[in-house]
Amino acid sequence: MRGRLAVGSPLQILLLSCSFALAVYAGVRLLAGDWLGVALWVVGAAVLHDLVLLPLYAAADRAVVRGLGRVRRREWTMYVRVPAALSGLLLLVWFPLISGMVEERYRSATGLPPEVFLTRWLLITAVLFAGSALLLALRLRSAAKRRPPAVH
Repeated sequence: MRGRLAVGSPLQILLLSCSFALAVYAGVRLLAGDWLGVALWVVGAAVLHDLVLLPLYAAADRAVVRGLGRVRRREWTMYVRVPAALSGLLLLVWFPLISGMVEERYRSATGLPPEVFLTRWLLITAVLFAGSALLLALRLRSAAKRRPPAVH
């Protein structure tokens, strides 16, 4: 167990207190201008996640598990979950640009066209799922090579 920090070591306490200080500083800076707007946004995001998004992606995950369970391939679930989660996270981050809600504001701030974000998100999603399928195919191929030949 050489090289591991003990729980409560001075370095760990220093790092933890620095992270708390940074969080407090960021909170003070964030809440300085419009604390009511920020508080409403945080509460709204929590409610939206808990009441809308969580049931949606739980139902989608349950459908994937059930569908792969019917074809006796439940172990393939992670090859769908990971790219779907990453794609969903990118959609959440880029949603204002993908939906066109902040098109003029984005163009005036950056000088770049916001129309490309939907195409880029779709391409990234396709690459994530294709990479996951390729990884699954490679793992199945290596598993088939390790399997002993059938005895007749």
